[in-house]
Amino acid sequence: MIKVGLTGGIASGKSTVTNMIQAWDIPVIDADQISREVVEPGERGLERIVNTFGEHVLHEDGTLDRPALGEIIFNDDAKRKELNDIVHPEVRQRMNEHEEAYADNGEHALVLDIPLLIENGLTDGFDKVLLVYIPRQLQIERLMERDGRGEDDALSRIESQMPLSDKRPYADQTIDNSGDLTHTKQQLESIFRRWHILK
Repeated sequence: MIKVGLTGGIASGKSTVTNMIQAWDIPVIDADQISREVVEPGERGLERIVNTFGEHVLHEDGTLDRPALGEIIFNDDAKRKELNDIVHPEVRQRMNEHEEAYADNGEHALVLDIPLLIENGLTDGFDKVLLVYIPRQLQIERLMERDGRGEDDALSRIESQMPLSDKRPYADQTIDNSGDLTHTKQQLESIFRRWHILK
């Protein structure tokens, strides 16, 4: 099974590329989605968060109050590390379980959508790494348009991440998503043919 690590940055269009991949019936494991699943009521991840940070990080219905938790960890590196030490292993285990299931099912290829793939030094775990890239100015514009916020807000969110241009050397291939959807899909299709994922 060919394992592809898909990554990008905020407003780079990674979700668009993921949708294209899924439309070809290629399975995608989404790290962000799994990180939400492992902190749902009844999950060990949520139980450990409550044990560490207290009951006040829960809504009345027992779901995680993300803003309340965010306030605790926002300016506290030690608290943020505590949270990551709870959530990351849970996410990794769940992703491994999905991966094993796809392998047992005889899937030819599997894509893992991991926003912090490069930052967390995970590239060696993949056969190929694919980066969704757009120029910084366009990233700012798209984020402002998407979230309806000002330039300062968009800039601070983009600058909190590793620049897309710095990620390029770590990728086996880069999709330039600054054009239209047709151009993006053509690049993706060409790359997946070269990697023998599509015939």
